[in-house]
Parts: sequence; structure tokens; C-alpha cells
Amino acid sequence: MPSPPPSASPTSGLFITLEGSEGAGKSTNSDWLAARLREMDVDLVQTREPGGTRLGERIRALLLEPGAPALTAQAELLLIFAARAQHLAEVIRPALARGALVLCDRFTDATYAYQGGGRGLPITSIAALEQQVQGHLRPDLCLVFDLPVAVGRDRALLRGSTDRFEREGAAFFEAVRQTYLNRARLQPARYRLINAAQPLDQVQQQLAELLPSLLQLYHNRSSARLRGRGND
Repeated sequence: MPSPPPSASPTSGLFITLEGSEGAGKSTNSDWLAARLREMDVDLVQTREPGGTRLGERIRALLLEPGAPALTAQAELLLIFAARAQHLAEVIRPALARGALVLCDRFTDATYAYQGGGRGLPITSIAALEQQVQGHLRPDLCLVFDLPVAVGRDRALLRGSTDRFEREGAAFFEAVRQTYLNRARLQPARYRLINAAQPLDQVQQQLAELLPSLLQLYHNRSSARLRGRGND
């Protein structure tokens, strides 16, 4: 597995995110991956965006509610980063500081995909907020669950009621998908593409094949942190 990007602290915990469009199965596979990691005695924090805190979950409800007052694209973007700032302060940074593995269902890649690709907001605006809110913090690894838009939309419809984002059209989700794929292409060391169009057992087999390298990186971080304490 390639080394983490330079922005990741060698003595911090491990930050892994799951990304993908609607119907890709992120939440189901996040639960599956979390269960496997806990079986291996990993200090794990499983969370999601938007959400992860009391404030974040209230913002999530506002963002996803189909009958909520209409939001401009810029208001949507600012709400997402407000929730993210609280999430980082309350959950993500403390967990990483103690050496935990943080498994997050969506993070800033989703903002680039949905608000950048889907809504058409300037990438420079998103990048400026990313730097302001996150500083140098970036996920060590991003798992992108990729599948054709039509397949994902059919799956989302099978779940029953749809949220505000799931009601967007095919062109919106094509832009979302292409943004994810472009980001993965430009930073191959930080992304892994998961073929989410396959049956669930085959998707989870892809995740199972990643587990040894994830565990190795997690244990390398843990060992480095312990060595650092020994030098204090």
C-alpha cells in the first residue's frame, strides 16, 4: 500500500473515508468494514458526514429534508463546512490524536463532488473553505464506491422515500461521479476505486483484500506513536 500523503502525521491515528454517489452501498459497507476492524481489536471511531455531532445531525436533517426551505448552493456549501468544523473539533481530531482509526462515511471529497461537480460551485471556493476548516488534515485513504448512475438511482429508489439530493436528475449525478473519478485519477496514492456495481458479497471481497494493508498502516502508526512517547 502506498505511503500516506505528506500532510498526514506519522504519529497520528488513521483517517479513512468512504465516498460514492447514491445507491453505492457506502453505509452498508462502512458497517461491514467497521465490524471486521473491531474484530481485529482496532481502536475504531465510525462516523458520518454531514453529521457526527448533535449540531451536525441537525444540519444533516436540514440538508436532506425534501420539504425544507430552498437552499442556495452557497448556503448548502457553508452549512456543510459548518457541520464539518464541529465534527472535526468534537470527534475526528480527538480520535486521531489518541491514535484511533477514524472511518467516516463521506468527507470533503463529497463536497467537491456534490457542491463542486453537481452544483457547479467554483472549486477554488471549496478549496479555500477546506483549508480554513481542516488546515493540513486530509484523509489518509479514500474508498470510492463507483457504479453507473442509472444503477445507483435504481437502488436508491428501491429504498423507498428519497431525500433532497436523491431527487436530483441524472446529469447532476453524472457530474458527481465524474468528479470522484477525476480526483481518484489525479491522486492515485490516496484513493481506491471499489466496483460497487457488483453483488454485495463481491464488493465486500474487495474490501477484505484491502484489510491487510489497512491494518499494517494502522499498526505502523501505533508503533510510531509509542516510540514517540518513549522519547519524551
